[in-house]
Amino acid sequence: MWFVGIDWADKKHDVVVIDEAGRKVAQLRITHTPEGLAKLVSFLKELAPLDQLACILETKHGLLRPALLEAGVPLYPVNPKTIDRKRVASGAKTDLIDAYLLAKHGRAELADLRRLEPDSPTIAELKVLTRDQESLIQMQTRLVNQLTACLKAYYPVALTLFSKLQQKVTLVFLQTYPTPQAAQAATPEHLMATLKQAGHPTPEKTASSIFEALRQPQLRADEVTIKTKSRLMLALVAQLLPLMEQIAAYDKEITERFLTHADSQIFASLPGAGKRLAPRLLAEWGDDRKRYADATSLQALAGTSPVPFESGTYATVHQRFACIKPLRNTLYQFAWQSTLQETWASVYYERKRKEGKSHSMAVRALANVWVRILFAMWCKGEEYQPRIFEAARKQHAPRAA
Repeated sequence: MWFVGIDWADKKHDVVVIDEAGRKVAQLRITHTPEGLAKLVSFLKELAPLDQLACILETKHGLLRPALLEAGVPLYPVNPKTIDRKRVASGAKTDLIDAYLLAKHGRAELADLRRLEPDSPTIAELKVLTRDQESLIQMQTRLVNQLTACLKAYYPVALTLFSKLQQKVTLVFLQTYPTPQAAQAATPEHLMATLKQAGHPTPEKTASSIFEALRQPQLRADEVTIKTKSRLMLALVAQLLPLMEQIAAYDKEITERFLTHADSQIFASLPGAGKRLAPRLLAEWGDDRKRYADATSLQALAGTSPVPFESGTYATVHQRFACIKPLRNTLYQFAWQSTLQETWASVYYERKRKEGKSHSMAVRALANVWVRILFAMWCKGEEYQPRIFEAARKQHAPRAA
């Protein structure tokens, strides 16, 4: 068996090979180009049969990974922190040293490493789409927070006219009437026309209430503040409008991909998952039934199971940080939403709060329960049935409590 450590970078990759005895037998440096990757694949195939290789690297992402997977090279990704802890006391660090440490770790811990298997095309696409959309949503949140602060500085009444800022009708109104003076000068007819153009469902009624609200006594900023902040407001709105359109387009594409998958009904049946969380759960969970040994391993991967810590007479547990963050975040959101629709979930959450757990700890505990339920559903290919779950919960009540 040959153990290959690959320290990757943007422009080059360092490779170190050791044998079963731990002796370094080869090393290589390649450029991050098609020629460099082809050279690496040829080097590995000449070294030994692919089934006698174990390539250890620190990432599951980047263009290096698909090139090696396509060539059939066995890949074993590891957490970068794992290699950091193996450095010598001097703290020496070079790319070749890192590659050697990766190979050495693979030789010592191969039995505990999981070979990287590519997701199915639908899952791979759905995962990228949902994660990219989440980045866009975070960008939208930042812009909305900036817009809120901007309006508070010179146009606070605008924050009371609509239910939320991140909707087309609010942003079109702000573009049309960028200052309080411009809004106060508008007639009810003009307001109604603006709302109708933006697609408001009840433009006449809303225009009347806005007209009355604008005539109430308002705090007034100085002219310089109005002039400068209105300019900033228009800049923020100009960014938010196309961003919201793209998020909506992502919603449509994600839904289309989600519905084509055979497991979509399993995740869609979860109470509170809805159109936003169900595709994310499927994307992060995957569809490879051989990937997880049991629900316990999935709980650890999702970061819902606690981590024990003991030292002498001191013992405690803490949150698991080494996990798949998008899966953990999605499970937390789903667990909280389930308390709004599922009675047992709400009762479980309240019980944890009465035990002294914080909100986040109670939600994490509930998510841990949901992982066991969802794992059983996923393995059997069954949708969520409250009646079946309640019967099973009563049967295992002592263990579940």
